[in-house]
Amino acid sequence: MPEGRFEDLRSEAETAIASAASTDELEGLRVRFLGRKAALTQALRSIGELPPEERGSVGKEANEVKRELESLLAERTERLEAEELDTRLAEDRIDVTLPGEPPPPVGHLHLVSQTRREMEDIFIGLGFDVVEGPEVEFDYYNFTSLNIPAGHPARTLMDTFYLADQVLLRTHTSPMQTRSMERQEPPIYIVIPGRVYRRDSDATHTPMFHQLEGLAVDEEITLADLQGVLLEFARAMFGAEREIRLRSGYFPFTEPSVEVDVSCFRCDGKGYLHDGSRCPLCKGSAWIEILGSGMVDPNVYGFVADSGYDPEKVQGFAFGMGIDRIALLKHGVPDLRMLFENDLRLLEQFGA
Repeated sequence: MPEGRFEDLRSEAETAIASAASTDELEGLRVRFLGRKAALTQALRSIGELPPEERGSVGKEANEVKRELESLLAERTERLEAEELDTRLAEDRIDVTLPGEPPPPVGHLHLVSQTRREMEDIFIGLGFDVVEGPEVEFDYYNFTSLNIPAGHPARTLMDTFYLADQVLLRTHTSPMQTRSMERQEPPIYIVIPGRVYRRDSDATHTPMFHQLEGLAVDEEITLADLQGVLLEFARAMFGAEREIRLRSGYFPFTEPSVEVDVSCFRCDGKGYLHDGSRCPLCKGSAWIEILGSGMVDPNVYGFVADSGYDPEKVQGFAFGMGIDRIALLKHGVPDLRMLFENDLRLLEQFGA
């Protein structure tokens, strides 16, 4: 192979490298002149096939051309990278004096949690303390100590989630009434919010829901005190113009027992709307049931007699209501199950 055969290749490459306008174009030239299939690379690989007297001069010239092209490519690449960086910095410049984007919302309490806190605040204002208890409970505290006999339907598997013979998921937060009286002598004024579990599932019942129960035991407490407390609660929760009514009811741990209704806040206690149609919320009755209550049955005090609860000296009342139901009624949610489906279209309506 005669000397100087690489001059044309060197000249062509130098011209192309000098005129390259971008680093991408330079990469293409590197592959073209120095890549595995390039003429220069193929020549270096085939030196062994040349006559011995030509190998030295051809190899030397080919390697010199290769080094020169590598040097030119490196210099031109460095220059073009600097130019491209300057261009990007100029085009992508950020004006730090412009206002920043607003931060994403941090979220808010679930409607049930909001309602629970509102209810707690109301009863704290009425002089009650807030206590909590275990969700996995003993049969004794969930039923026996609350005067619920062994054959009562509430104890059956149809209504209760049992974990063992005497252990279950609590069906109400009332067990903390007994637990609290065991630890504290009268007087006692407490409300107990929390999750409870029953085998129910429909538009107004779910297997897991939230209750708030209350207990007040002191000397000379009467049914009128219960009525006054619940009237203040109803007005604080549903509006200052609300009224309540007590209806005879039955609960194993209260005697007498009363169901409590609040005057309808949709139709203002009339039973019909402005257009004369029947109110869909109270179904024309003008009243909405919100809770059950009554005077504590003297038999309940027998389980905490050692803590000073003598039915001849103290009296008290107890009440219980569904936090989810209160939220549903106050905010017009049509189906209780919607509160637990995590649909943002519903939940975002009740942000702070």
